[in-house]
Amino acid sequence: MDHQRESWAEMPALIAAVQAAGDKIGLPFVAAQADLGDPEPMSDEAGRPYAETSFRWVDPNYAYWRDRKLALQLAFLTAARLVAEPFYYSDGHLGTWRPTRLLDEVDCSQAKNTPNFGEAIIAPVHLPRGLVGAVFWCSREPVGVEALFAKHAGDLHNLALKLVASHNEARDRPRNATVPQTLTRREVQCLRWAAAGKTDGEIGIILTLSVSTVRFHLRNAAAKLGATGRAQSIQIAAGLGFVGARAA
Repeated sequence: MDHQRESWAEMPALIAAVQAAGDKIGLPFVAAQADLGDPEPMSDEAGRPYAETSFRWVDPNYAYWRDRKLALQLAFLTAARLVAEPFYYSDGHLGTWRPTRLLDEVDCSQAKNTPNFGEAIIAPVHLPRGLVGAVFWCSREPVGVEALFAKHAGDLHNLALKLVASHNEARDRPRNATVPQTLTRREVQCLRWAAAGKTDGEIGIILTLSVSTVRFHLRNAAAKLGATGRAQSIQIAAGLGFVGARAA
């Protein structure tokens, strides 16, 4: 509880720092969401959305935080789920420090056709247990965002990480998260093969174990991870690095 109180106490300064960073580099319009899977907007301790109390947007008449479909439709949020590094938007395209087909395939035509929307830098924040947040800094007109990105993206990403992590700590997100107990080698092996789509019987053949023993290891792994089933065990294990991306 003390950590939650401390995190709430840090939030006003972090919110102000996020806004000041955008003002300083010519991207003064800010949006932030600490959990892209949460339909509710990112809000202060009293439940007031930061989009109303602290941040400005390119269209002052558009209350975007009330549109619960936005998280599934906005290209920037799609991109934020695909990559963990910051990226920028300019003239219908996304870019980052390196070439990546993941960003090349995101359709940004909606942003390109939006009046008074210029350029942006977006900092995704990927936290353990599958929690993804993001902070956006935008302009109404072109500002030379590629050069700004090269100079400031690292600092903006660091600031976004502090904001999102502190806000989620303040709100006790994810719920019931605990430090996982150490998984045994067999538990990790069973999880990896389960993530690859193998049945308990197939895992038993691969590892030379009985089906009951495979299920025993998977139950133990789920209990240690705080998971309630096979799918959640795999998701949490992947988020914590026990199951590699190749398997998951």
